[in-house]
Amino acid sequence: MVPTRTLLRWAESLAATARTGLGFSESLYERERFEEILRVAADIRTVAAEEPGAPEDAEGLVCEWLSQVGEGVPGYVTPKVAVGAAVGNDRGELLLIQRSDSGAWLYPTGWCDVGYSAAEVAVKEVREETGIEVEPVRLIAVLDGLRLGFTRIPLYSLVFHCRALRGTLEAHPLECRDVGWFGQEHLPSPLVGYERWGEPVFAALHGEQRDVVYDQVREPLWREPAT
Repeated sequence: MVPTRTLLRWAESLAATARTGLGFSESLYERERFEEILRVAADIRTVAAEEPGAPEDAEGLVCEWLSQVGEGVPGYVTPKVAVGAAVGNDRGELLLIQRSDSGAWLYPTGWCDVGYSAAEVAVKEVREETGIEVEPVRLIAVLDGLRLGFTRIPLYSLVFHCRALRGTLEAHPLECRDVGWFGQEHLPSPLVGYERWGEPVFAALHGEQRDVVYDQVREPLWREPAT
């Protein structure tokens, strides 16, 4: 049995390769082949997502992918980039938000906006989602969301350690159900992905200086490590 996250990675990789090819090729023959690859990728992704396997589902995904094809460099498909902020206070507590869509708890996070540096996005997201002003201290982790299985779309997550400066807790009315400060022994539930980020994040909050965490290079590069 192939893990769902592996199927998703295969599907998204095939789709990205095909869309990039469509963005650079003017050959009718090549474009037809790339569109066929998109259909195969859509079939895989539909099955992996445990959605109904009717052809209409996969074909709708193909149409969505085709609508996103650009020309030249704008058509080169790359992972999206998200920024997370692990904010600590003087008591060594972590700032967490409860997401309005899922009800799950996580540190403030959001997509990178054009015109902002990654560190500036961290500051902006924390202020918007929680009302707290922060300053970035250092980068904690660079994570591949698809590889770790915590997203269904290709993304890299940049996690910054940030220090709280001032402000009063105030949950964003649309994005958050609740916000709060939590010690490592009193974390809320459900908490998303703590097994991946918990240890390095609290190490940073406790003042430990470590190398940036990143996904280890596979050998060969494409294959999942043997289990």
